[in-house]
Amino acid sequence: MSRVGRLPISVPSGVTVSIGDGSVGVKGSRGEAEIAIPEQLTVDQADNQVVVKRTGDSRQERSLHGLFRVLIANAVTGVSQGFTRVLQINGVGFRAELRGDTILFNLGFSHPILFQLPDGVKAKIDKQTLITLDGPDRQVLGQAAAQIRELRPPEPYKGKGIKYAEERVRRKAGKAGAAS
Repeated sequence: MSRVGRLPISVPSGVTVSIGDGSVGVKGSRGEAEIAIPEQLTVDQADNQVVVKRTGDSRQERSLHGLFRVLIANAVTGVSQGFTRVLQINGVGFRAELRGDTILFNLGFSHPILFQLPDGVKAKIDKQTLITLDGPDRQVLGQAAAQIRELRPPEPYKGKGIKYAEERVRRKAGKAGAAS
């Protein structure tokens, strides 16, 4: 059996899990999520735990088993606690400003860049260079963070650009001096 797939998912108080025909619905204080389950898998719920089981033992069923267990676990965590992603802006004159549900970036281009936040994702900006994204859906949050980082990825010589807070940029040496 899958080592990830066979682990039970504990459901915290305040979160309700409803198992329907081919789908699992999760509701909590931070929102709700719906996950479509393939027919090779079954989902059972007993005393604040959700267990994902598979009908067969084919390669595809084994891979789906672990995947959908993690998707359900992420939905439970998202509607109860939420997920957070932090980005840093490095560079002279590089900054961000929050305007409603859009972020205005000045990243050294000849024009400012407006980035529309997806539904469910909230942003908080500290000191114009630290962006904290928060939301219940891990997939949407990660995609939004990746799109923001893509606006100006960190470059290896001076480290200018947008990077994840935990990311370490490998620096390169600049030009070597002329040999005599």
